[in-house]
Amino acid sequence: MAGRCAPHPFVNGRDPLPLLREVTLAARCCSNSWTPDTNMTERFDCHYCKESLFGKKYILREDSPYCVKCYENLYSNTCEECKKPIGADCKDLSYKDRHWHETCFHCFQCKNSLVDKPFAAKEEHLLCTDCYSNEYSSKCNECKKTIMPGTRKMEYKGNSWHETCFICYRCQQPIGTKSFIPKDNQNFCVPCYEKQFAMQCVQCKKAITSGGVTYREQPWHKECFVCTGCKKQLSGQRFTSRDEFAYCLSCFCNLYAKKCAGCTNPISGLGGTKYISFEERQWHNDCFNLFQFKHLSEVMSK
Repeated sequence: MAGRCAPHPFVNGRDPLPLLREVTLAARCCSNSWTPDTNMTERFDCHYCKESLFGKKYILREDSPYCVKCYENLYSNTCEECKKPIGADCKDLSYKDRHWHETCFHCFQCKNSLVDKPFAAKEEHLLCTDCYSNEYSSKCNECKKTIMPGTRKMEYKGNSWHETCFICYRCQQPIGTKSFIPKDNQNFCVPCYEKQFAMQCVQCKKAITSGGVTYREQPWHKECFVCTGCKKQLSGQRFTSRDEFAYCLSCFCNLYAKKCAGCTNPISGLGGTKYISFEERQWHNDCFNLFQFKHLSEVMSK
């Protein structure tokens, strides 16, 4: 039977490698301390602790100033790796609502930095592509090499292939997601399979890819094996032949069968039907018995 090889169930056929992004803060840290105008009398205090920000660094959040200590206590995220707050002067790297210091964002296995690099997640752990491939990636059934994350792979009956390795055995062209037919542990695209293995219908000369019937040791499509007279399909129906041409019973009887001298209906002679020839006339067995009975009655009545 033909199969269809589906891509591995990742988005767009690719492993879902997350993209590194940096937290965007709705605040800006002023590198210089705030110095009031000598003519100003208005205070400039931390929005939370109310301490003066005179001569200190501060951070604006939603247009409200905070001292660095209050801002970090209120709004800083905790690093997944070291469990320490990610300060206002540090980069906050995030993935799926989890946060890291830039120096803490590394591969769980080899400890190499993942900053600005592709990575994969497995059981809550982040892995570089090399470590992920060595531990979890499939091996190509054809070239035996690792199928790297982020590359398209094809799967069929528990085996995996690189997209470029999943090819037709005959024409050597990639099969992709097109229909194919496996035979003797090899995969064939449908056109190549038909050319190499499929029987040819004796009527239309085209390949028989499924079903079909055999008559006189020759293959036919079901739709090609029809009555010579009425052209109705004969597959699954009783039929007979004359001069090597197939006929349904109705057409054969109408065209070739002798008529019963008793009932005038055709005598098919098929399926073991008995008939009698008498005085150059043919009779159904039952019709002839009835004829004899009538004839005998007439003789006895005289």
